[in-house]
Amino acid sequence: MDTPVQSFAVANLRRRPLVVETGGFVAGFDPDTTSPYINYATPLPGAEPTAADVAGLVAAFRDRGLKPRLEFAPDSAPLVERALLAAGFTVEAVHEYLVCTPATLTPPRYGNAPVPTVEAPGGDTDYAAIDAALSEAFAGEFTSSPEGAARLRRTEDGGGAVRFVRSPDGGCAGGAICSAPAVGTSELAGVGTRPDYRGRGIAAAVTAELAATMFGRGASSVWLEYSGEGSRRVYERVGFRPQGRRLYIALEG
Repeated sequence: MDTPVQSFAVANLRRRPLVVETGGFVAGFDPDTTSPYINYATPLPGAEPTAADVAGLVAAFRDRGLKPRLEFAPDSAPLVERALLAAGFTVEAVHEYLVCTPATLTPPRYGNAPVPTVEAPGGDTDYAAIDAALSEAFAGEFTSSPEGAARLRRTEDGGGAVRFVRSPDGGCAGGAICSAPAVGTSELAGVGTRPDYRGRGIAAAVTAELAATMFGRGASSVWLEYSGEGSRRVYERVGFRPQGRRLYIALEG
């Protein structure tokens, strides 16, 4: 099975509000934030960038006051990492990605425990609650904001999906996001549960529901990255399987 993760990365960045294509790279920018996790670039599959190509990409970031940063599957463009390292980039991380298909998707099992009810957001209050819950779940890696809630809404309105489990106070206990399908696949990201609600199967529930939603919209696969062995086990239990690696690399200073 060949999941076109790098082709998806290109297509997904082309959905950003501002897109710059230069020297075999696609950079996607969102004027509402300076976050390097939203403003980044990726190479076209098979790209063979020159030093001048990399310099042009760096300039596209510097002109906007942003840190030059890329995310990509290195096997899809084997010469890119070497060119970036030669220009002074440093590797932030290498993550394995997992893939689920309709044939491998497995509904989570809860035994005698209550089954979490997964919902789609119903309005601005829900989007704000999900954004706040994910900020808490990721220990403040990003600050919840009206702009963050608006990005969640754009994901849903643009053919992707946002799903969450409601907390007893009417807010959000945990949730996740799935981008709109492109080139036959979709990325599931931002799976997070507030600390007080962990261990209740929420991550598995929203992950399985989002994958099923994308399959219902015609995707032949859904992929994600995991942050630790605990989360990997959760994803594998609902049908995700290892398939490749993704490289995160940036130019500091």
